[in-house]
Amino acid sequence: MNNKPVAGTNGEKYVPYEERKGEESTVYFTRDLSSEGLKRVFERVKEGIDGKVAIKLHTGEKHGPNIIPRGWVKDLLSAEEVLKDARIVETNTYYEGDRYTTDKHRETLEVNGWTFCDVDIMDEDGVTALPVKGGKWFKEMHMGKNINNYDSMLVLTHFKGHTQGGFGGSAKNIGIGCADGRIGKAEIHTTPGSDDMWDIAKEEFMERMMESAKAVVDHFGDRITFVNVMRNMSVSCDCEGLAAEPVVTPNVGILASRDILALDQACVDLIYAMKEEDRHALVERMESRHGLRQLSYMKELGMGNDKYHLIDIDNDDKEIKPQEAIKDVTPFVKED
Repeated sequence: MNNKPVAGTNGEKYVPYEERKGEESTVYFTRDLSSEGLKRVFERVKEGIDGKVAIKLHTGEKHGPNIIPRGWVKDLLSAEEVLKDARIVETNTYYEGDRYTTDKHRETLEVNGWTFCDVDIMDEDGVTALPVKGGKWFKEMHMGKNINNYDSMLVLTHFKGHTQGGFGGSAKNIGIGCADGRIGKAEIHTTPGSDDMWDIAKEEFMERMMESAKAVVDHFGDRITFVNVMRNMSVSCDCEGLAAEPVVTPNVGILASRDILALDQACVDLIYAMKEEDRHALVERMESRHGLRQLSYMKELGMGNDKYHLIDIDNDDKEIKPQEAIKDVTPFVKED
C-alpha cells in the first residue's frame, strides 16, 4: 500500500490580495538599493537578533553577477553592534560544482569576496535533525550540524527566480540553504531510488522545501528575522552563476519583516503589480514551476500571514499598496 502524502494544487495560480483571509503582519519597504537602505530596513526588524548571530545568505557560484553586493553586507556588519561578531552561514550543494565540497566551497567564497568575516559551512562537520512540526512529508529535516551553534539568525536573501522553485525568497534561502548537502537536500529534491536527482517538482517540491524552512523558523522562534533584496532578479537562481539568464525584471528595493510568509508574499505581489512587459519573465517562471504553492503551503503550516501592512520607510512610514511601491520602477539596466 502506498502511503505517500498527496501534494496540494494550484501552485500556478496567483491569489489576489482581496481574496486572502486572516490577520495582517508588517512589511517594511525602501527603494534605496544601497548599504544605507539595507541598514535602515534592518533596523526595523532586528528585535530578537542577538547572541551568536548567523547570517544566512546565498554567497553564489564563482563570479556570480547577481548576488547581494559584498560591500552592502560588510557595511551592515560594521554598523550594527548586534552583528559585529556575526557569521555568514552556508551549506554545501547537492549538485557537483564549485560549492560541492567544503574545500571547493571555501575557494568559491574567496573568489566572490566573502572574506571580511568568518563563513561557517554548517555541514562541514556533519548533520543534525531538526523537527518538522505538522509536516506531511517529514517529521524531521537534516540540517548542517553547526546550526545548533547559533542563538539567532538574520535571513538575508536575494529575491529572484529559480529553475525548480519558480522563485527564491527567504523560505527557499533557509529551506534549501540550511539543509545539508547530502542528506537534507536529497530529501527535498529526490525520490529514494530515482535515477533523476531532480525528480521531485512542482507542488510536492514546494511543500518539502517549505517544511524544511519551517524547521529552521521553529528552531529559532522569535530570534529570526528576514530581509529580501529585490535587485538583479534573473529568472535563474544565484546557484547558476555566470550561466544565469539575463536580468529583464526591473529593480525594486529592499523589504523586511519578522514574518517570513508576509515578506515573500509581498515580494511576489510587487512583481505581479508591475506592467506586463516588466513582469512577464518572472511571472512565467513562478507559474510554470507552480512556485506559488510555497506561499499557500506556508500559510497552511502556520508560518505567517499572507496579508500585511506595507510600510514605506522612505516617506514617513506611510502605508502603501504594492502598486505604489513599484509605480516608478524603470526598465532594468545592468550596472557597470
